[in-house]
Amino acid sequence: MENKQHPIGDLMSTTMQKIREMVDVNTIVGKPIVAGDVTIIPVSKVSFGFASGGSDFTTKNQKPEADNSFGGGSGAGVNIMPIAFLIVKGDTVRMLPIAPPPGTTVDRVVEMVPEVIDKVTGFIEKQQEKKAETTDTF
Repeated sequence: MENKQHPIGDLMSTTMQKIREMVDVNTIVGKPIVAGDVTIIPVSKVSFGFASGGSDFTTKNQKPEADNSFGGGSGAGVNIMPIAFLIVKGDTVRMLPIAPPPGTTVDRVVEMVPEVIDKVTGFIEKQQEKKAETTDTF
């Protein structure tokens, strides 16, 4: 028996190759934009889906050794949505979201984590400096 590749495999491979051509890493994390000492990096959310299907058909007068006729199709959809910009200035990196503010408390906390860490670290450093000053005077 001869080992043939079924046409549905070619159909699916072609569809996936076209999706790969449309979506690459530069689509998700864009090329940096440099303005003076500030670098802006766009970040996008990419979602895609595809479907394909087909069927073999036989004809009334088809010889038993003949190949069946094949009919099939495929489709794909890609959604690219910008979600934020990374702002790099010196040693500081900030994320500027484009989307509306987070809807839940957990989302707000996750978004605020970098700023909270900076504030807590600054507060601890100031307390340690005050303590060192007080210790030095006695």
